[in-house]
Amino acid sequence: MKRLQTYFKLAFSSALLVMASCETNELDLTEDPNFLTPAQASPDFFLNSIQEDFARHIDGDATGDPQDNFQTGGNVNGDGLSVLGMELTRLQAYNSRDYQSGYQDIDTDDEWDNAYRGILFDIRNLTPVAEETGLTRHLGISQFIEAYVMVSLVDFFGDVPYTEAVQAPEILNPSLDDGASVYDAALALLDQAIVNFNNTASTNPSTDYFYGNDYSKWTKAANTLKLKIYNQRRLVDPSAMASFNAIVASGDYIQDNADDLDWTWTGTSASQPDTRHPRYGLNYASAGAGDYNSNWLMNQMQTNDDPRIRYYFYRQSPTSPGQEDPPNEEVLRCSLQTPPAHYVSGGFTFCNLPNGYWGRDHGDDEGTPPDGLLRSTYGVYPAGGRFDDNSFEAIAQNSNPNSFGAGGLGITPILNAYMVDFWIAEMALASGDTGAAAVALERALNKQITKVQSFGSNDPAADLSFAPSAADVNDFVADVIADFNAATGDDKWNVFAEQFLVSHYGNGIESYNFYRRTGFPTTLQPNREPSPGAFPRSMFYPNQAVTANPNITQKSDHTVQVFWDNNPAGPSFPPAN
Repeated sequence: MKRLQTYFKLAFSSALLVMASCETNELDLTEDPNFLTPAQASPDFFLNSIQEDFARHIDGDATGDPQDNFQTGGNVNGDGLSVLGMELTRLQAYNSRDYQSGYQDIDTDDEWDNAYRGILFDIRNLTPVAEETGLTRHLGISQFIEAYVMVSLVDFFGDVPYTEAVQAPEILNPSLDDGASVYDAALALLDQAIVNFNNTASTNPSTDYFYGNDYSKWTKAANTLKLKIYNQRRLVDPSAMASFNAIVASGDYIQDNADDLDWTWTGTSASQPDTRHPRYGLNYASAGAGDYNSNWLMNQMQTNDDPRIRYYFYRQSPTSPGQEDPPNEEVLRCSLQTPPAHYVSGGFTFCNLPNGYWGRDHGDDEGTPPDGLLRSTYGVYPAGGRFDDNSFEAIAQNSNPNSFGAGGLGITPILNAYMVDFWIAEMALASGDTGAAAVALERALNKQITKVQSFGSNDPAADLSFAPSAADVNDFVADVIADFNAATGDDKWNVFAEQFLVSHYGNGIESYNFYRRTGFPTTLQPNREPSPGAFPRSMFYPNQAVTANPNITQKSDHTVQVFWDNNPAGPSFPPAN
């Protein structure tokens, strides 16, 4: 529906242009009624819009048909960049047998539109007013968000419009900027943001959704985003590691969960604007779950007794067809099928898992059977769903308000303390310092598990006697570190990478970047199709961008690598398609 609306808007705009050429009426077509204009909004209103659109840039929204993803293939329009990355790194099920058709140019129209005509447009209108009135902290927050958004666009698309797109609005067809130069501009923006955060003479925004106007935390977030940028470009920038280590040495970055940069979805309200976590809105409905969770991820966690599994996933059924139950063609067709040869030879799980962990394999495109009230769905972290306490109740809405779990009170993790420790561990491992890598990995796991466990209390009906004990957590972390220390070569990277991906459930931007940056883990479940085509090293440019701008030429395929990705191209990377 969103796509049709977009096409109708384009057609209608074209008709207005024709009429304007024949009539004497002057029609101002530069102001879209769906977006704020300077005459309509104060700096506070602009900043509120920028902050909310920033969250949806990452995590999308809960509008549209939740089943689109499994009827047509590819990304549900408006899902946000995180979902794309989660699908490609097996944190969420991907439903196409090939990548070329699974990720098409129309799939990111909404994300591109939200970034340029939403976030950056509002920032450009906010900036002169904020500069004139001395609202430097409004500027600082907007500069931080602009830096993050532009870096993420480079990460997913490569070269993107920037200089002409946002600094010269009179240019209707902005040219592409080199991705490396956009990264440099983002670093400069963060320097400016830190100066603006430290201006105590500034009037604070009326609403700071992230830190409640605590600008020491905003400064830590800006330095943390710098860490992310330096780690991201370490393969192509010889100075990146030194710059990274200098910030770590300063200590002025996110080190504690209390300083995490998260977007908190307040939950409970399904009316517009829907304030529930997007994954909750698309899955906790009368028809049941709309998404499929990843068999690779659930198997990984179940096999390793991962203490986070009851927080990540809620099981509607205690059993699965082809495991405890007989095969069932109606609700799980693959339970009657023979695993593909490349699954058998690689020892990969196929189709079903025991104990009711009911998801899908990477590349399963078999449509949507009547399993919405049977399959596993999102738990209390990060989507604000139900904690899995072995109640095994279907999530269809009913008269019991406690059946809704946390009601969508979840988060979008953006920059967190555990992420930084993973980056520190990655830098150490890449430089050969395995001892320092092990120490940072242990810190990362403890911080992330602590964060996850804190969400248990968000589900008022949860029986937390099923929650893992402190001893369970300690044993799990100790086992991971022991495996890491005992492993050699690629196996050490695999242990580390598996934990990196599992811990970044909820932020597919980081997992997708890591996978392209390192090529690990090699243990990921491959696509159901033995030859699914080249793994996407970047996304196609959105259809609307290519159609409207002659300075953007569509890529021939998904093999085009972003500037920081200099890993060998070809069928051997990533190891599992």
